[in-house]
Order: sequence, then structure tokens, then C-alpha cells
Amino acid sequence: MSTPAGFDELIHPATRLSVVALLAATEWADFAFVRDSLSLSDSALSKQLHTLEEAGYLELHKEGGGRKRRTRVRLTDLGRTAFEGHVAALRAIVERAAVPAADDPKPVRQQHSGAGR
Repeated sequence: MSTPAGFDELIHPATRLSVVALLAATEWADFAFVRDSLSLSDSALSKQLHTLEEAGYLELHKEGGGRKRRTRVRLTDLGRTAFEGHVAALRAIVERAAVPAADDPKPVRQQHSGAGR
């Protein structure tokens, strides 16, 4: 099975996909909001944001200093386009899996042995 156009290996890991999906729903988000919404540590979120920023998928804006420092983050147009393409690719994968082959009108059901339950 070939990978559909738009599938983005950078966005695909669960944590990055969660970050990008959350940011896709807003213009700007506070670092703390993203961290708390996704139950991530500061360092784990920082690492993912850095990776996405290096790819040009998001923009960080830091204001203030010391204890009052505030970091806000948003998807760039490139990041939004990449996310939308990735979602479309995931939908295409799911749709292909749900449609039986033309020469096999009956879907095949896998039986599980129950081992490990």
C-alpha cells in the first residue's frame, strides 16, 4: 500500500500530531495551555515545539522576562497546510481500509485468539 500524498512524517508522531491539532483550532495559544491540555512536561513540549519550529510549521513569540515571561505559539500557514494535508492523507488511509476490494465483496473479519486478555 502506498502512502497517500500529504502524509507528513514530521507531524505524524502522536505528540506532534496532538500539538498541531490543538494549534489548528486557534490563532495563538499560550505555552502553558498547550502543555496542560496535552499533559506534557515543559521539556517534552519544548522539544516538540522546537522540531516543528525548525520545519517552519509554527512560530513562537516570547514576551516579558523572568517569572513573568510568557510564550505563545501558533501554526504558520505552512504548518496549517501541512496539517490539513496530513489529516486528508489519514482519512484516505482509513477510507481505503474500510472499502472492500472490488473482487471481494465480503469484508474479511479477523478472529482474535483472546490471548493476553
